Amino acid sequence: MIEVIKPSEFKVIPWKNGKGETIELAISEGGTINDFYWRISIASVNENGEFSDFSGYSRNLVLIKGQGIDLTHNNNKRDRLNSVLSVASFDGNPKTFAELHSGPISDFNLMTKKHCFDGKIQTFKDCKNLSLESKELGFIYGLSDSTVLVEEGEETLCKLPTGHLLKLYRKTNQSLKITGKNIIYATVERL
Repeated sequence: MIEVIKPSEFKVIPWKNGKGETIELAISEGGTINDFYWRISIASVNENGEFSDFSGYSRNLVLIKGQGIDLTHNNNKRDRLNSVLSVASFDGNPKTFAELHSGPISDFNLMTKKHCFDGKIQTFKDCKNLSLESKELGFIYGLSDSTVLVEEGEETLCKLPTGHLLKLYRKTNQSLKITGKNIIYATVERL
């Protein structure tokens, strides 16, 4: 089963640290900013500073707009996202400090509650009939209007407009493929 979530259905949520806003694209049923199993969002980072504390969660962040950002965790481990579709995966517990390369950026986020769900992100700059991993729950977000989801047998299921989120519920090993440019594929799986 597929569901297209339109930008008009997204919610604007203040950051936990009060220094900005997040556009929440999707969240687990009954979830809130302080308690959820999984959440997908987009945030704009306009200045250097510390990320909100999401202790107990795993985070996956993808650069979707801007010149880049460095993330330093606990003054130690560093992730450098210097091109669109660069990905960083890190723990929500440590203090994460963001330093912009040259001006504001926007990022796509997948957060999952540790020991309950596992979240993964794959990015594709250009793909033709790429087979998707079979997962219980998946999401596709395209940065261009070229994203097309096809079923095995070349039947087109959906053409995804820019800025929309496609949610996939898969009960079987249905074979699905995507074609397009600048695509984010996020999966969430119960542990």
